[in-house]
Amino acid sequence: MLFIVQSEASLQLRIAALSATSNPETSMATTTSSNDFKNGMTLVLPDGLYTIVEFQHVKPGKGGAFVRTKIKSVRTGQVLERTYRADEKVEQAIVEKREMQFLYRDGEQYVFMDMTSYDQLNVGPAALGSATNFMKEGDSITLSTYEGEVVASELPAAVELTVTETEPGLQGDRVSGARKPATVETGLVLQVPLFVNVGEKIKVDTRTGEYLTRA
Repeated sequence: MLFIVQSEASLQLRIAALSATSNPETSMATTTSSNDFKNGMTLVLPDGLYTIVEFQHVKPGKGGAFVRTKIKSVRTGQVLERTYRADEKVEQAIVEKREMQFLYRDGEQYVFMDMTSYDQLNVGPAALGSATNFMKEGDSITLSTYEGEVVASELPAAVELTVTETEPGLQGDRVSGARKPATVETGLVLQVPLFVNVGEKIKVDTRTGEYLTRA
């Protein structure tokens, strides 16, 4: 008969590994290189979580190469400029993506419901960024979370929104390309063709905030 003896430390490591695997909400972090930066990547810095908004690899004539970045604080929305050496090691947050439904606003907070667990989550406007311009009650949105904190949001490339305020439409003007300001139900103001009227649904590009077509 064969007996396998495990040390207490080894057993604890195995239990921890199994626990992390069985819990989908366990947050993780890994080390990445500044050479591998991408827009939307979330970094774990000493003063909090930051999302990369913009980056540029620079190779000066003299001196070492470096990466110039603009990063946005997940908590406050503040955008900072940071410079990293080429191939500098930085901690990257491994985030969990959750399909959520936008329920309603509660003061400055946006209340979402997890489509799987039905848990509710309050999210501040800084974490959602420009997504608040395109969200209607009942809409689905993908939220990326790290240790229970929302770090990013994903919307469809285009959404349908109702025009709530604009000047009366000019039906005959469809070719001049002239535009006028219009307000949609989320409060977003954008430029639309002259023939668009109040009450009409239009498609809006969530990446640029621009009018695409009538819905």
